[in-house]
Amino acid sequence: MKAISRTLLPGLCALGLGALSLCALSLCTFATVTSAAPRTPPEFTHPRAGDWINSTPLTLAGLKGKVVLVEFWAFECVNCLNSRAWLEALARDKCPSGLVIVGVHTPELPEERNPDAVRRAVGRLGIGHAVMLDSDYSYWNALDNHYWPAFYLIGRDGLLYGSAVGEMHAGEEPARRMEGVIDLLLRAKAT
Repeated sequence: MKAISRTLLPGLCALGLGALSLCALSLCTFATVTSAAPRTPPEFTHPRAGDWINSTPLTLAGLKGKVVLVEFWAFECVNCLNSRAWLEALARDKCPSGLVIVGVHTPELPEERNPDAVRRAVGRLGIGHAVMLDSDYSYWNALDNHYWPAFYLIGRDGLLYGSAVGEMHAGEEPARRMEGVIDLLLRAKAT
């Protein structure tokens, strides 16, 4: 599935980046804008060390002050694999400024339920960011997610500002829109 913009919550205007220009940008940043305010995202649902790859267990409280991109993926999902290059470029370009990427591996196929298979896939794909194993779909359900891949943006203040679903490719419009919102969130001050 090509990237389909799903949500951008208009609370970006409250981040103190110049309300008029920020609101104008947010209106053309994502195709669908809801009237809901930013909301508190659910805490990561797997606190055991064995449920994390490349990291000790993360918490949203521990990530406050960072911009967090949560990526739902599965290692045999073609659309997820097609987004890898964009994620790698994003990590290289934006993580030094405060972006943290957290992969949430939620299996689509039975063979993706095996934690060792996920660990091998993370190594084979060269994924360096934190990955939480979500074999029970608990975080998937907590965010009411329905797609692979799906991307959720959490601001420095710990609030969920938006999401998008589908493949992301560097230079294409959906990726540029997502990167624009990431840049806005990176410029915002943590509260």
